[in-house]
Amino acid sequence: MYKLKNIQLTKLTISSTIHDWLLLSSAFSCLLLFVRMIVTGSIEYIFLPWNLFLALVPYWITKWMTNNVSIIESNWKLLIVTTGWLLFIPNSFYIITDLFHLTHVDSAPKWFDLLLIFSFAWNGIIAGVLSLRRIEQIAVLIKGKKFSIALVFVVMWLSAFGIYIGRFLRFNSWDIIADPFSLVGEIIAMILSPFANSFAWGMTLCYSVFMSLLYFTVQKLGEALAKS
Repeated sequence: MYKLKNIQLTKLTISSTIHDWLLLSSAFSCLLLFVRMIVTGSIEYIFLPWNLFLALVPYWITKWMTNNVSIIESNWKLLIVTTGWLLFIPNSFYIITDLFHLTHVDSAPKWFDLLLIFSFAWNGIIAGVLSLRRIEQIAVLIKGKKFSIALVFVVMWLSAFGIYIGRFLRFNSWDIIADPFSLVGEIIAMILSPFANSFAWGMTLCYSVFMSLLYFTVQKLGEALAKS
């Protein structure tokens, strides 16, 4: 059992201003999509709001955690909630891969579609970074700085692996419950035959490194701006 002090709780709270800007940015993305649908009469990117919703789930989970201190102070509650969070955090970064769709659609100017998809991806990334930052701060309070940094790399690796599973194997977070045997079977096959699945592991490595660099860059940028 871990007891949080008031001064520690303030470190877990993300500014309401950042929260408001994230919501505003998400609303702007949805507005862009709405305008595109009206002008072109096409619903080609109608999946983007759903992907953004899934990307925001980890953010809302960690926001709920920090508003309910009993979760953080209870080992078993923390384990259950963070496990659920871990299943959804890949969705925050998965939306980056929606840029793949740019090559398949030409009913609107490419510059508009690039802005549209990137804006959705940006919101997902920011939500993921803010969410992971909360988890890292909780880990620092409970296990220390070194553990929290290691945790970030592990989460990014698992997220990158989750992106591959979602994009190319077409599984999603719900399949943990809906189709667990097929999902586990695919993962075991990839682990047992790493060279035959070099594409998967190569993508996982590249994306995990990129997302880790992105996370720590945003973190350090925020710290630098706070000091200026």
